[in-house]
Amino acid sequence: MEKEEEAAAAAAAAAARHAAEPADGAPGGAPPPDRTAACCHGGAKMAVLAYSLGKREINQHFTIKNAKLISLVVVILLVVFHTASRYYGGGDSCEWLLSRGRYLGENVWQPYGCMMHKYKSIEAQTCLAEKRVAFVGDSRIRQLFYSFIKIIDPGQREDGNKHKDISFEDESSSFKVDFMWHPEANNSMKERLMSWTYETSTKPDVVILGAATWSIKLHSGSSEALQQYKVNLTAIAVPLERLADHGEVYWVLQDPVNEEVLSENRKMITNQQLNLYNEAAVDALNSSKRNSRSRVKLLAASRQAALETISQSDDGLHLPESTRNVGAMILMNSVCNKLLKPIDGSCCQTLPPPNLLQKLSACFFLGSAVVFLVLHVLGNNRHRRPVPQDVESLEKKPATAAVPLGQKAPFQALCRMGIIMGYFYLCDRADLFMKEQKFYTHSTFFIPLIYIFVLGVFYSENSKETKLLNREQTDEWKGWMQLVILIYHISGASAFIPVYMHVRVLVAAYLFQTGYGHFSFFWLKGDFGLYRVCQVLFRLNFLVLVLCVVMDRQYQFYYFVPLVTFWFVIIYATLALWPQILQKRANTSGIWHLGVLAKLLGLLLFICFFAYSQGFFESIFSVWPISKLFELNGSVHEWWFRWKLDRFAVIHGMLFAFIYLVLQKRQVLSEGKGEALFSAKISNLLLFLSVISFITYSIWASSCKNKTECNEMHPYISVVQILAFILIRNIPGYARSIYSSFFAWFGKISLELFICQYHIWLAADTKGILVLIPGNPSLNIMVSTFIFVCVAHEISLITNDLAQVVIPKESVALLKRLAAMGLFSLVVLLLARSSKHTPGA
Repeated sequence: MEKEEEAAAAAAAAAARHAAEPADGAPGGAPPPDRTAACCHGGAKMAVLAYSLGKREINQHFTIKNAKLISLVVVILLVVFHTASRYYGGGDSCEWLLSRGRYLGENVWQPYGCMMHKYKSIEAQTCLAEKRVAFVGDSRIRQLFYSFIKIIDPGQREDGNKHKDISFEDESSSFKVDFMWHPEANNSMKERLMSWTYETSTKPDVVILGAATWSIKLHSGSSEALQQYKVNLTAIAVPLERLADHGEVYWVLQDPVNEEVLSENRKMITNQQLNLYNEAAVDALNSSKRNSRSRVKLLAASRQAALETISQSDDGLHLPESTRNVGAMILMNSVCNKLLKPIDGSCCQTLPPPNLLQKLSACFFLGSAVVFLVLHVLGNNRHRRPVPQDVESLEKKPATAAVPLGQKAPFQALCRMGIIMGYFYLCDRADLFMKEQKFYTHSTFFIPLIYIFVLGVFYSENSKETKLLNREQTDEWKGWMQLVILIYHISGASAFIPVYMHVRVLVAAYLFQTGYGHFSFFWLKGDFGLYRVCQVLFRLNFLVLVLCVVMDRQYQFYYFVPLVTFWFVIIYATLALWPQILQKRANTSGIWHLGVLAKLLGLLLFICFFAYSQGFFESIFSVWPISKLFELNGSVHEWWFRWKLDRFAVIHGMLFAFIYLVLQKRQVLSEGKGEALFSAKISNLLLFLSVISFITYSIWASSCKNKTECNEMHPYISVVQILAFILIRNIPGYARSIYSSFFAWFGKISLELFICQYHIWLAADTKGILVLIPGNPSLNIMVSTFIFVCVAHEISLITNDLAQVVIPKESVALLKRLAAMGLFSLVVLLLARSSKHTPGA
């Protein structure tokens, strides 16, 4: 941000000087002949001046340091608010699931504050194995019964007798779901419930019941019938409480009706009457709450869903199928979430306590904080933060980057990291903040996209250099791609195949840059030393390794980091192995260029061999301890899928870097300021072909029938889009001379942004959205995004600080440090293995 302030100030000063100079054609300050043109030209100058001053004001008052302080205060306030809200206002996500929610779009139900898992047949069968479920009530409960068993058996038909008991049984899983016809809450229903309370009887594990419409219909909505309903429910509450000792009991509140569509013999069933009966049910079933908490659960969320859809009812009384399915899925989540613990089903699910490694990591960060405070009290204040270094940068940093850190600095960095990890844990491993599911609409993806690109244009600056893919331009490229990917993730846009395929190209472009950047560094610098390798690996993996411990997740879960780490090692091995061919050596003889091409060909053959040998690939990466890096949930299939999907992107980047650097050395390209990269004819032809390739790819992506087919083509055609973008961005000289400092700023922390989103912007390990401000989705996104970006930037600085300490430049010290880190990693692996085998872990 400091650089942006200086740039804005310089731009403002330049604009001011330009405005004070005499106009062209008017020497000595004499007025030009055309006063209208002079007026317009002066207006343009004033606009430029106002634009520059505006950016300067923004940057001056809103620095990243101030932003981080604000975010810290906001986090503290949010923690206090949510803690108090859960303690005093009721923080049971089961109550949230059963009581309220809203529709996302037309058919997706979102419970208040938690995520509802969409159960599949096999999951439902697993959950209900050896169980008995009983539905007791009228035709509305019968509808709910059918929707429930259709989750288990989607082919089930509603062909049972309307006013008789119906039974559904699955012999393979040994469970049974029954419907008992009891249209009124009377003695008949009570006797049925009492029969289950006897010791010798077979008790149902789950009971779902409800009734009222027949009482209203048969007694024409009389007040006497309502009073009798209250008496009957009070009597029924006793056996229901006894049944709740053995299993789960749900009373379904009455859904609204569409009074205009009701038949004549149902006209007395009004919404006013239903409200009175619901109030009576709540009073009767919750009367025991005066002394203790009632264990009979009230299902009111389906009623809230029906308020928005009852107009679609055919007869005004029975709900449309989509609404019934909402009620059935709510019940399935309430019954099964605590057993199966689906990651995207946070309702009715208690999170496990911290494991041994998580407790040890907390002690480690607390110990670091204590040491930092002791050193601070003792007055050891020597700490100068170095300039952050990008591991793929070819630029030399200022001398201040080499200033050694004081003794207090690493402990201060660990202390800051500990606070941040505490926030991570509270967001995604504690029952403090709420979570909601994603829901894709075109507006939720494309409108934020427009916003960020407007901001990107607003923060346009003159580039320091005009070379192809210069440092500022690659930072800009990484920045806008990362922002697009973030919007893609939070909006759930993967459900829309054309967007999914375009984002796949962005991921391939990141790997392309990995190949381009590392090849360029090794080709030009020839630095294959251990220090450089360790710096890169530490920078890539530090945050992920900490999160693996703190968040109890496997390394492969953060798939992109293993991917870029693997490809860095492959690039290093390819170029470091004999013969090491560098630009200096290649300049002496052109034969060395063939040697580089031979190495790249060998790498290509290596990739193709693994791509067509899935069994061999999986067997290699399933060997311990390598398997610990590449397995996810006991399988390396996810790693195989991710690796294969963009397997050629890195070698494409390496080949492009080689060709470009050779052409640059031979001065084939025109990279001067304002100059087109090629001659006019070639430039125009390449720009035309690039635009055509973009349009063709978009048409193809829009015609994709499914992801599997498109993913098969992706590795072969993604490079065309990447090259097309590079040409469009670099062929015109004016395009190379400017860049967006807004996007470049995000590009410098793109790795941290990608990783941090998993837990403090998204939720439930990316399956949902973190809710810090309940009830206001727009404000929630703004607040959570603000905190998320500040945290990512701070982690970037912490990583740089610790890299200075953990990776010393002296070879002997570095080898000792690596040996210690290897021993530490082995201990962590053994502790992780022992904690998984501990009962109850």
